[in-house]
Amino acid sequence: MHCPFCGALDTKVIDSRLVAEGDQVRRRRECITCSERFTTYETAELVMPRIIKQNGVREPFDDRKLRSGLMRALEKRPVSIEKVDEAINRIRHSLRAAGEREVSSRQIGEEVMRELRQLDEVAFVRFASVYRSFKDLNEFRAEIDRLSGE
Repeated sequence: MHCPFCGALDTKVIDSRLVAEGDQVRRRRECITCSERFTTYETAELVMPRIIKQNGVREPFDDRKLRSGLMRALEKRPVSIEKVDEAINRIRHSLRAAGEREVSSRQIGEEVMRELRQLDEVAFVRFASVYRSFKDLNEFRAEIDRLSGE
């Protein structure tokens, strides 16, 4: 780490602490050359994959779209915002853990359905009816029967 005061290349860490709920490290440093002290913050740079849409268009991952889809399915359902946030975090973690630079929108849809299924079955069926575009009542009924059987 360069010293911001004299530009020297050599500094030593005096103290390290976790901050921001453990997502960041605060380090107190001292320059070996001029003895000035300064603070640095380190965070992991976790890049979300790009999304490949059904039509082949690639776009950046968008938290707002994910939240919007979940909230639309969960509208007027007894699920707390904290549970929704936890589900979003699990989906984001799953996407990052896969280590892919690009993922299909279908893969994200499957992750959303998995989370909704655990949160609220009515919301799951709502989302699935749009996501899987049921063509008639029989397909919809088959999905509900499959849910009931598990």
